[in-house]
Amino acid sequence: MLMMNRPVVPVSPQHLSFFHGRLLQYLDSCVAGASLVDEADPDLEDRTQHEPANKSKQGAFQIVGTTSGISDEQKSSFIAAEYCNLTREELFRQLMESDVIVYNITQHADQIEEASWAVSALHKNMEAFSGSKMFILISTVMTWALSKPLDPDDPEIPFTEEDYRRRKAHPNFQNHIALEKLVVKLGKTNPSQFPTYVVASGLQYGMEEQVFHFFFKTSWLGEVARVPVFGEGSNIIPTIHIMDLARVVQNIIDHKPKPQYLLAVDDSKNTMEDIIRAISFRLGPGKTQKVPKEDVYLTQDLAQAEIDSLFVDLRMEAVYLKESFSIHWVCKTGIVDNIERVTEEYKLTRGLLPVRICVLGPPAVGKSTVAEKICKHYKLHHVKLKETIAEALANLEASVQADEGDNESHESSDEAQEFLERLKENMEQNQGRLDDQYIVRIMKDKLKSKSCRNQGFVLDGFPKTYEQAKELFAAVDDDDEEEGEEEVQSKALPHKKKIIPEFVFSLDATDAFLKKRVLNLPESVVEGSSYSQDKFLRRLASFRESNSEDETVLNYFEELEIPTEHIEITSDDVLEYLLVMEKIIKSVGTPRNYGPSSEEVEQKARRQAEIRLREQAAQRAELERQEAEETAQRTQRWEEWVQCLEEVNRQENELLEAQSLPMRHYLMRDVMPTLTQGLIECCRTRPEDPVDFLVGFPSCARLVIRAAA
Repeated sequence: MLMMNRPVVPVSPQHLSFFHGRLLQYLDSCVAGASLVDEADPDLEDRTQHEPANKSKQGAFQIVGTTSGISDEQKSSFIAAEYCNLTREELFRQLMESDVIVYNITQHADQIEEASWAVSALHKNMEAFSGSKMFILISTVMTWALSKPLDPDDPEIPFTEEDYRRRKAHPNFQNHIALEKLVVKLGKTNPSQFPTYVVASGLQYGMEEQVFHFFFKTSWLGEVARVPVFGEGSNIIPTIHIMDLARVVQNIIDHKPKPQYLLAVDDSKNTMEDIIRAISFRLGPGKTQKVPKEDVYLTQDLAQAEIDSLFVDLRMEAVYLKESFSIHWVCKTGIVDNIERVTEEYKLTRGLLPVRICVLGPPAVGKSTVAEKICKHYKLHHVKLKETIAEALANLEASVQADEGDNESHESSDEAQEFLERLKENMEQNQGRLDDQYIVRIMKDKLKSKSCRNQGFVLDGFPKTYEQAKELFAAVDDDDEEEGEEEVQSKALPHKKKIIPEFVFSLDATDAFLKKRVLNLPESVVEGSSYSQDKFLRRLASFRESNSEDETVLNYFEELEIPTEHIEITSDDVLEYLLVMEKIIKSVGTPRNYGPSSEEVEQKARRQAEIRLREQAAQRAELERQEAEETAQRTQRWEEWVQCLEEVNRQENELLEAQSLPMRHYLMRDVMPTLTQGLIECCRTRPEDPVDFLVGFPSCARLVIRAAA
């Protein structure tokens, strides 16, 4: 929701969408009542966008609002105050302090319930208003999706604002039309104190492209040969640029029109196929393909509301806007006629700017390895000379052989045939090589391809000479004028800005290091390649010689003031290339590409989960192995200890046995016979004290004396 005070405009979106950001940014730059002046500057917002965000403008709207679900980095600097997670009571207080409240339910259907509450609460408390308040609901033409034609015999008659009572909504937009009716109804009670308006917006485009984003993204990525058109694509889609929609809101605030229900659509009558074909031609492969309508449900990037919107078929005309409002249209004739502007807005707004890099250096220094790592990190196209020539030849042959399919004239096919014959003839004359003029043309065509101009590229070891660089990036090309190619007249040389590298990295190493590296290559790699000893030495000598001249490739880039970073390679270690990539990433910065897709995120999460499971399984296995080893070691040590104890006991017993043997012999020889006689005599006489008897027994007495002695 958007709230504004006049000259302040407060906005309270529960979800501050990108649409809201552009709408608010435009209103922040507007002066209250500016649209009432016919001579208003149509380029006002273009100038104000470059003004400081905190600059106070006399009589301008002031934007305040509530935001949630967005990061601090995403919060718009042009909002004067932001409120987070307000309760209904707190939000109502903010509504009462505002002059204009705008709710956008086109992108966030969950705003419907809050918008219904807000307009009802304000209506109940009109008596407490300090001044008039305006409520604007930005809805969607999907509330007209099933409307019957005005004249069955002439279905081309467009709907206008006057027909809004006959509208019939798509089944999935019943809540939208219910809210529209509520807003119109509540605004009839006291129009001077609480005027309410409903703006039925066409499908929005511009900046981030809203519902059409899937087709822009598909075309920009260039991963398909043809951009899909779901169904026949003959349905006419009402559209409007979001900046034009912002101007409509501005005019409503300034004019306070009598009609409560307004259509906001441009003058276009483009079909879905027209729109997709224009996007594909300007941004992608230039070709489309009709696919079954049901295939749209297999596309994860499209929500149900977006799918419903893509199949709407309505002819609409915003008569009131044209006759009563002073609107300086950005795209009055629609997205197709303004596709160049729209695609540039799309790329700039989403930060989808190409990264153009050139990697140079002597043979075997590791240019291709570094280039591959750069391409993987930044999602760029790896442009190598040999592969590019092979690709060009294959494309030319395919173009010549394609007799059917496209409705193109035979002229392009004849040109391809002629160029292919010239290339083959030149290669036969030069033993499989091409002259520089053909090489430069092929490489230039590659760099000018949609894929390289969208995502960017890494030039691997090319150009090799000053003259090649001069010809490759020269600005003299008639075809570029038709494509809007921007030429730059530098102090030294004119060049093409859209294909010239932004960053140049010169890898280098000593000759001794390079020779050692080549000598250590496996024979399978060296065989049949340019890394054989003779060929490599000739290439290295040629490189050193060409780079000792006054005019080198690096000199060319220096003349154009393109930064060149020299990186020394000293090792084959993996760590060496990690350090090289750190330097390159530090120079180039963050990627200017789409982040990973939902499928890629899911695959990455799955791979990470599999890695975690494998690591956990490995840890468990290692733990079990360690426990088994410890158990085995304990068992072994216990057995060894038991064996040692038994051995000690045996040895002790043997020692005791050995020590007791003399005493046993003595007892058996001297003591036991005498003692036996004494005991026999004792048993026979039975004395009162057997011990004294034995002591006094003669034989025993002698034995005791002998023992004492």
